[in-house]
Amino acid sequence: MGQTIAEKIFAAHLRDTPTPGNMVLDIDVVMCHEITTPIAIMDLMDKGMDRVFDPTKIKAVIDHVTPPKDSKTATQAKIMRDWARRHGIRDFFDIGRNGVCHALFPEKGFIRPGYTVIMGDSHTCTHGAFGAFAAGIGTTDLEVGILKGVCAFREPQSMLVEVTGEMPRGVVAKDIILHIIKTLTVGGATDMVMEFRGPVIEKMNMASRMTLCNMSVEAGATSGICLPDRVTAEYLWPFIGDAYDSIDAAVEDFRRWHSDADAVYAQTLSIDVSSLEPQVTFDYKPDCVRDVSDMAGTRVDQVYIGSCTNGRIEDIREAASILKGRRVADHVRGILTPATPDIYSRALDEGLIRIFMDAGFCVLNPTCGACLGMSSGVLAEGEVCASTTNRNFNGRMGKGGMVHLMSPYSAAAAAVTGEITDPRQFLD
Repeated sequence: MGQTIAEKIFAAHLRDTPTPGNMVLDIDVVMCHEITTPIAIMDLMDKGMDRVFDPTKIKAVIDHVTPPKDSKTATQAKIMRDWARRHGIRDFFDIGRNGVCHALFPEKGFIRPGYTVIMGDSHTCTHGAFGAFAAGIGTTDLEVGILKGVCAFREPQSMLVEVTGEMPRGVVAKDIILHIIKTLTVGGATDMVMEFRGPVIEKMNMASRMTLCNMSVEAGATSGICLPDRVTAEYLWPFIGDAYDSIDAAVEDFRRWHSDADAVYAQTLSIDVSSLEPQVTFDYKPDCVRDVSDMAGTRVDQVYIGSCTNGRIEDIREAASILKGRRVADHVRGILTPATPDIYSRALDEGLIRIFMDAGFCVLNPTCGACLGMSSGVLAEGEVCASTTNRNFNGRMGKGGMVHLMSPYSAAAAAVTGEITDPRQFLD
């Protein structure tokens, strides 16, 4: 019987099977940020185990509230900063070099096909776009990962998600994953690895694949994953060029991680996107999704473009294509947060930041702040935000606020009209 990519990765990293169905894996990358990691650091210190298994395999960043907004968040950052210095963690990204973790770490070439990746953050699944197994974990597992470089998981079950058809103009990866979550519901992929396949996926760039994998957790999945291919190799080439004679050689090597033709899947979902409209959430769950035409006319007070889901240069370009030569509605606050300093610089060089500023947007430094209602764009009670982020839970961006998740195209259109709007009218 053949294996899925997840099964191959598990087999290659297996350290122990303490009980049937439970597997302890060696971890290639332990990622850390200042919200969840300080708790683990302090507990390890209290236990007299202030050690790291391998400082070269730990990647750390201050990204959720940056710069700090109060003494508490400043203390969290200091704990991370002191810990990184104490243990010689080279890949620590402090203020000025930092960015949203799930955009910054791939950009630095830290994720490779076949890797195992953990972090105390549910959207760690983003990194599965590179053909890695990447999962969010709790504090205890994070402590073990930091100390020993291992983590325990259940034996993986995989769901095959085949995406076919031709993507209509104005429909992007965010719309596809929202539609998939609507179809599966928030618990439809619980404890599974969602393996994204099909001709539509093969044509996607890495930014789009990361968007898909980023929101796989919103359907309950442990991780999302794509098969590594030429697109993956070209993205990673600046970091892997010394290891291969050519991109062709890298692509061929990546095939060892491809799922076998006779691999067995717990479930298969087939989606034809040929007639898909832009998608928008309503209510307070990520599976509450409607076509944009059904939500048109819903007033918004704020538009937020950024986050680990849609804060990359490709997302900024999409939004700018609608905003160019236009201004935000009088009652709308527009906020743009490029996800990393490099993305910010590229947006500056391409004139995109000027487009946003001319349109009336506030442009912020890279941060996660508004996405989880911690800083830099928190909603007041009763306010509504059109957002390119990944969660619309009750109170997610501020107590009593409503978040409508959508693509950068749709968010930009909402900024211009002041209400949820089909963005395709601006793309004709």
